[in-house]
Amino acid sequence: MIRKSTISLLAIALLAGCVAGPDYTGPPDIVSANPNGGFVRASSEVVGTAPQLAEWWLLLKDPELNRLVEAALANNPSLQAAQARIAQARASVRQERAGRLPTLGTQATVVQGRLPGLDIQNTAPPSPGAPGPQGQGDNLSIYNVGLNANWELDFAGGTQRRIEVSNAQAAAAVANAEDAKVQLTAEVANAYVSLRESQFRAKRTRVQIELQQQILSLTYQQYQQGVLPLFPLGNANAELELLKSQLAEAEADTAVLLDALAILEGKVPGTSDEALQKDFEVPLPPEQVAVGDPAGLVARRPDIRGAERNLAAATAQIGVAEAARFPKLSFMGILGLGGTSLDDLLDVGSPSVLAIPQLQWNFLDFGRIDASIEQAGSARDEAVAKYRQTVLVALQDAERALARFGQQRAALAALAQIKLQADGAADLDRQRFAAGAISRTDLNRTLRKQEQAATDLVRGKAALTMSWIALQKSLGLGWQAPVVG
Repeated sequence: MIRKSTISLLAIALLAGCVAGPDYTGPPDIVSANPNGGFVRASSEVVGTAPQLAEWWLLLKDPELNRLVEAALANNPSLQAAQARIAQARASVRQERAGRLPTLGTQATVVQGRLPGLDIQNTAPPSPGAPGPQGQGDNLSIYNVGLNANWELDFAGGTQRRIEVSNAQAAAAVANAEDAKVQLTAEVANAYVSLRESQFRAKRTRVQIELQQQILSLTYQQYQQGVLPLFPLGNANAELELLKSQLAEAEADTAVLLDALAILEGKVPGTSDEALQKDFEVPLPPEQVAVGDPAGLVARRPDIRGAERNLAAATAQIGVAEAARFPKLSFMGILGLGGTSLDDLLDVGSPSVLAIPQLQWNFLDFGRIDASIEQAGSARDEAVAKYRQTVLVALQDAERALARFGQQRAALAALAQIKLQADGAADLDRQRFAAGAISRTDLNRTLRKQEQAATDLVRGKAALTMSWIALQKSLGLGWQAPVVG
């Protein structure tokens, strides 16, 4: 008998040591198209060293941008919601871990009932012909106070797999919050650069309007004098109206971007207008950019890490489903004081003890468990596909950002040459006007071209900076905690 009990205990121990389902072995590898391991679209301005500064916006050296990013990271509602989801996920982990331990509670029970025909109290039957109490032995009274405990043994590792699921989901929530920081910092920087470009565009357009108004006035004078026909006057007026519409567009863009930045800061629209009305230049990125390699990108981007953790959770979920095949053994125990009268509650010398082991095994479920396992396996396959897609999209983002960054550098160099030529033409025409060789109208047209070249150059600067921001975003930068000291 002792030997059989020992064998049974050993069998239970061996079964308890097993963990259902496959162990997670990591995500699938994705090979870079570059045999050297670097990015394919990297230009000469890009170096293969890993980025050293997580707070990439500091490289733009714009104090106002630094303030905006800091405020957004501290007060943005979407980021706060992501942090709340982390707290929820971590609470779920603690809940699953606590499921391994027994539960202990207190109880107080009072049962009063009458069961006709059942002598609960074992009273003696009355003698023939003698009257007895009506239903004396039919009354049921039970009083009990004490402790109760419940504990379920994790035979097949189902609880362990559920803990693995919760841990992976919590890590995915952290990665999602980090990815939200990446998205947020890039969005703030893009809105800020666009704001400075629209403010500069509005300023330069106002100068062009003044110049065109002078041209229109001079043209009107020449028309009245009969020197010019009506057609040039109409053209001058049309150009003025076009400039006014461009100014209205620039002012509308400025208002929209001011509101966007306020929302990103977690503020009511309009509250940031005064602080952002100063005329700052469009910030420019550094001459060289460190991007690392695709392997570093995969390890650094939070969205990839989140997809990998979701894959780990889906793998562990298969074990949760497979654990349902095995029996479940649970124990319930009660220790207390009580009996059929209230006096029994005070009798500490006669405690009531109850131990109830329960074995449950659903060996016939008509394929329910198999279907659940198949569903979990398909969910894991979906998570694998989503992980691969996330990595491919991340690599596409980086390569596209690198290509655009190189193109915008070339475009900016061309715009700088155009601006230089426009400045030279303006200086020459000023001298010619002073010498009486050209009219005020001709000079104003040249000055307008100079202002337009300046506007185009700032647009090129903004495009270059935003392509650099897109590159930093594609590299997964901006989520790390600031370095202290």
